[in-house]
Amino acid sequence: GPFSNIYGMGASPVIVGDRVVLICDQSKDSFAAAYALSNGEQIWRTPRKEALSGHSTPIVHNNWVIAPASFVMEAYDARTGKVAWSVDGLPSEMKSVPVIAGNMVYIHGFNTPENDAGKLIKIGPFAEFDANKDGKIVKEEAPQHAKRVFDYIDLNSDGSMDSNEWEQYHRTMQAENALLAYEIGGGLKWRFLRSIPQLPSPLVYRGVLYMLNEGGVLTTLDAATGKLHKQARVRGEADQYYASPVAGDGKIYIVSHTGQVIVLKAGPEQELLFSANFDDPILATPALVGGRV
Repeated sequence: GPFSNIYGMGASPVIVGDRVVLICDQSKDSFAAAYALSNGEQIWRTPRKEALSGHSTPIVHNNWVIAPASFVMEAYDARTGKVAWSVDGLPSEMKSVPVIAGNMVYIHGFNTPENDAGKLIKIGPFAEFDANKDGKIVKEEAPQHAKRVFDYIDLNSDGSMDSNEWEQYHRTMQAENALLAYEIGGGLKWRFLRSIPQLPSPLVYRGVLYMLNEGGVLTTLDAATGKLHKQARVRGEADQYYASPVAGDGKIYIVSHTGQVIVLKAGPEQELLFSANFDDPILATPALVGGRV
């Protein structure tokens, strides 16, 4: 510490061999680090210069720790902390967990509704709003949208923005919310821009990608090409969803914040097999272990 992120810590640690790796994304001085499982000593620490605010738990693949950040996703060598490969084009705030299927890695990110495709707002130059020309923009000088998000874009929390913070604000608001499919270690294969979630992570199962947003809109896509199969509300009803969908036994399991447990037949059609009400709010993603949920 100290830890500088308005939401607090969001990423879970991951274990790779004899070490635990933690992604620590914050308003400034973000980093990835590995610590010995035996005694907690730091083994390596790598700055994440692009990351401004993030909460994505990384995944492990072939001794790489694949970690989304603002604008980029980096794969760290778990032994040394060096960046083995990276891809750019990510949204500005990442919360979901990347998933791997075959030679592809899938990730989506959502910052604000104004980051949706077709809704990007124009951010004027710094000098336009620095009314007293003191090299800082305070909240009273800022345009309306910047006023609403001021606590998030004032990265050092000093009550004003300098030209560097303003440039980061501009960059943040020009990054579209999106689902992105990359070749592992390679380039972007396809992207999808509609009904992007903030929190539930994507799922790939039997060649179909499932993406569920907080309002209950489930999108099924061809995982190889990004072709849209279907987009519809789960059970045809509005609800809130924060847990990620999971798959097993030819079925997709989805749980809602209000306690609805929904089972779909795996496939692009989103065919409902079963639902039940647990009468308790659910936020956590279900775990499938030994034939049980």
